[in-house]
Amino acid sequence: MQRHAISDLKAWASSSSRRPLVLRGARQVGKTWLVEHFAREHIGAVATLNLERHPRAAELFADPSPQRNLAAIETLLGQRIEPGRCVLFLDEVQVAPQVLGRLRYFHEELPDLHVVAAGSLLDFALADPAHHTPVGRIEYLHLEPLAFDEFAAAVAGDPVVAALRNHQLEDRTPGPVHDKLLGLCREYSLVGGMPAVVDRYRQERSLVAVAPLLHALLQTLRDDFAKYAGRVPTQRLQKVFDGAARLVGRKFVYSQIDRDDRAAPLREALEALCRARVCHRVHCVHGNGLPFAAERHDREFKVMLLDTGLYLAALGVPLGSLSLADPLQVQAGALAEHLVGQLLRSTLPRHSGAELQYWSRSAHSATAELDYLTAVGTTVVPIEVKAGKPGSLRSLHRFVAEKRAPIAVRIHSEPPLLSEVTTSAPDLPPQRFHLLSLPFYLVGELPRLLVALAERLGVA
Repeated sequence: MQRHAISDLKAWASSSSRRPLVLRGARQVGKTWLVEHFAREHIGAVATLNLERHPRAAELFADPSPQRNLAAIETLLGQRIEPGRCVLFLDEVQVAPQVLGRLRYFHEELPDLHVVAAGSLLDFALADPAHHTPVGRIEYLHLEPLAFDEFAAAVAGDPVVAALRNHQLEDRTPGPVHDKLLGLCREYSLVGGMPAVVDRYRQERSLVAVAPLLHALLQTLRDDFAKYAGRVPTQRLQKVFDGAARLVGRKFVYSQIDRDDRAAPLREALEALCRARVCHRVHCVHGNGLPFAAERHDREFKVMLLDTGLYLAALGVPLGSLSLADPLQVQAGALAEHLVGQLLRSTLPRHSGAELQYWSRSAHSATAELDYLTAVGTTVVPIEVKAGKPGSLRSLHRFVAEKRAPIAVRIHSEPPLLSEVTTSAPDLPPQRFHLLSLPFYLVGELPRLLVALAERLGVA
């Protein structure tokens, strides 16, 4: 499969200031495959030391000398590890997080050796102050499920991907092409982006065939609850996870998870799920400018799951019963909002743990909410998602009028269109702005298109 992260790995491998790389991401998003495929294709070989399969492997790093560590690993694996020609891959490193502290010595004394570490629950170890991580001597890469264009490449081929990546602001997509791409994106919304599920769908093109695999992956994630660090009971983690699935697209309220439980332990459980990356917060912000986090409502947020396919499995939605004609109407449009969030997450910088945000305004005269906010340069751009027929965009108009935003985005099922619009917020003066309307299948191209539009308008 094509993965965008391959380009990040290539840039890392060729950098003169390269440091050991720690790959972060939820279970089953393809971390092991990515590293081993990249190493064989672009470096020459890979030596994988799985610390889960070798429970005593941490003893190999007891000596402070990385040269002796490397010699011991070669003996254990029966493989020569030649710097510059072989990647040393420390998989499931969360089992022995103290090994991360040793990576600084590899950076200092064996700079020509490509070293990558990965682990599904690694974020728990990284957050634990008991485990020293060599600040400034390692770097991170975050891996998400497959983006839509990666899915499209796997199941429909490169010409489809080229159509997405070559789309320009003024392009008019022919009806048959639009229908094909929209149908493919609807398939993606049901299948999701977990690599094993996408591979099964690529082979069989059957939603019925992938459903058992999605449920098996979901059970694997739930089985991991017992491994989470801290004192969070597994039953509470299960309760919060199931509740998060029900509340997708709505403000997350702890009392709606369990009226008889206190907010503090439920908050602790949600934090654990987010740290494991099976859930992600979408933060409510004022949207007055960057950085968004400077004006964040800490107690107001939404939650999305790792993947749309797993989201539907968690809800118990039988995929075989869903019509591909309009599956985005599931849960009153919550699937559409989750889909866009997942696609937006796939566009975030992979070297940082960036998060999504939305905007909400409560007032007696004008209550409004926008699904997401993004930015081009320093300009805040509102995004409204429409699962069904195009509506009035009332919340979007209010945000533009209040913040004097020059650009806004609508995501829907219609062909792409760029238009100039005047706001219609009753109690605010009208303002002209550019509305970029994109179908769901072009969300992954949004950063590129926004840059092009901002440059055309001279927006900073």
